[in-house]
Amino acid sequence: MLFARRWLILAIVSSALLLIVVDITVLYTALPALTLDLDASPEQKLWIINAYQLVAAGLLLPMGILGDRYGHRRLFLLGLLVFGVSSLLAAFAPTAATLIAARVGLAVGAAMMMPATLALIRQSFTDEKERTMAIGLWASVSGGGMAIGPVIGGVILEYFWWGAVFLINVPVVLAALVLTLRYVPQQDGDRRRTFDLPASAEILAGLVLVIFAVKEVFGVAPSYWLALLTGVPGLLLLVFFIRRQLRQTEPMIDFRLFNNPRFSNGFIIALVAMAGMVGIELVITQRLQLVDNFTPLQAGLHILPLPLAGLVAGLVAGVVAPRLGYRRTLYIALGLGAFAALGIALSAELPVWFLMVMLALLGLGDGVAMTLASTDVMYSAPAEKAGMAASLEEVSYEIGAVLGIALLGGLMTTVYMNTFSAPAGVVLPAAANGSIDAAMAMARSLPEAQGQLLADAAGSAFDLATQVVSLVAAVLMLSTLVVVWRLYRAGGKTERAVNAGHTSDSAA
Repeated sequence: MLFARRWLILAIVSSALLLIVVDITVLYTALPALTLDLDASPEQKLWIINAYQLVAAGLLLPMGILGDRYGHRRLFLLGLLVFGVSSLLAAFAPTAATLIAARVGLAVGAAMMMPATLALIRQSFTDEKERTMAIGLWASVSGGGMAIGPVIGGVILEYFWWGAVFLINVPVVLAALVLTLRYVPQQDGDRRRTFDLPASAEILAGLVLVIFAVKEVFGVAPSYWLALLTGVPGLLLLVFFIRRQLRQTEPMIDFRLFNNPRFSNGFIIALVAMAGMVGIELVITQRLQLVDNFTPLQAGLHILPLPLAGLVAGLVAGVVAPRLGYRRTLYIALGLGAFAALGIALSAELPVWFLMVMLALLGLGDGVAMTLASTDVMYSAPAEKAGMAASLEEVSYEIGAVLGIALLGGLMTTVYMNTFSAPAGVVLPAAANGSIDAAMAMARSLPEAQGQLLADAAGSAFDLATQVVSLVAAVLMLSTLVVVWRLYRAGGKTERAVNAGHTSDSAA
């Protein structure tokens, strides 16, 4: 019975994790529909997607501390409740601003649940081999679930309106609530753990202001003064947060963990791999619908190789890494991800099957890299700081997703704006010059000849934006490979020097 219970607990927390990560990307295929329905601006489109990861990233560490203090089961249950209510609000949001507010609520619920998922796994699995397998499955659900979001969105939009992508959360939340109350044991938290409210406010406000500044720089009508006025205070708040953590005896983040090359590498790999995958997926789902005229379902099915490859990546890593070696497998995975991103950059004029093959390679490469990154983070931290390490790992995924959408999504908008030029004789409103959604909508209202010229011009500009985003993602992955290789070499030299010192002491 105990054997069955711990695997049932894994299934319960994995179902919640799946909801959390799917909600990061499920709106990709729904963006064109909800943009028209809610009359959302290009900036609001990015905020509808990004508010979720941004708030979640800022709250993950404080929520992890609260879970340690009051018990992770309690916070998991409360997170499920907040997530379910926010899903209902998002499904029936009448305006873009309301939807953004509902996405913030979803982020609060997600931040309550995410640290608890790994903490409950660690509490339930005492055997090291079973725990390793459970964490591997957790990582596969995290990476593959995020990638499968657009597919789920596409299937739902084939038969329902865009709000239904949030309604599917409700029955899963209700089932998880009942099963958690029945089967997940309550463990008392450690009330000695202090909750640092000022530090929590600093990291949340700092991240929000910095990402807002990045969005402003890459917006349709950027205001560099506004970016400066928000970015500088945001950076200062993050600096204050770091200084505050370095002075405390029990910090929310022990930055000494980053002195371990394995931990640093795991954090960097998770962040960059997630940023590249999410950014590329955002651009490709838009291109398939707006340029190639695919339905949301068709776009989702053409994206399907990416999440399927991500779901099996954990198993592939478990089989290949022991044979080829951990580091060699990691280098191959990062190189494969960069190669796939380069192939996607060249896919616009090639058959669609080529794009699907490259998406599968991207999902496999990034998925293996993220699985190995999870292993690095979890096993390089001391046992007493495992909860902190788990929260930091989740923060790396969330910040990676935020950067992928803010930087690569912003880059997509910038390239499109500076490349697109309306055909002679076609006068466009300002919104159409900065948004392919608006340009394509206007093209359908024009006479056939003029409409086709406008659609071709917008499509060509967006294809170039896709190429640039994919090339930048490839460069980021290759750069990460070089940084990781150098960090491992530096760590190896330090370890050998320490071992030599121990040998000399013994000889003396």
